[in-house]
Amino acid sequence: MTDHWIIKLFIYALMLGIVFSLGSGMYYLLFAKEQSQKTVKALTVRISLSIGLFILLFIAFAMGWIRPHNLLP
Repeated sequence: MTDHWIIKLFIYALMLGIVFSLGSGMYYLLFAKEQSQKTVKALTVRISLSIGLFILLFIAFAMGWIRPHNLLP
């Protein structure tokens, strides 16, 4: 079976984007003067990335591109 490294790369990129968006939302919440709009935008991006990651994981698992812990034949 071939290793689908492109899918894993997308998964890691989305996870990194989620962490970055969460950090920027925390920064805007703590230090920005116009915190409301920037915080909401950063957290909206985080939620969108999380939903996108969830959908990508479902599709990749259904297509057989990824397997959880290589347990399935």
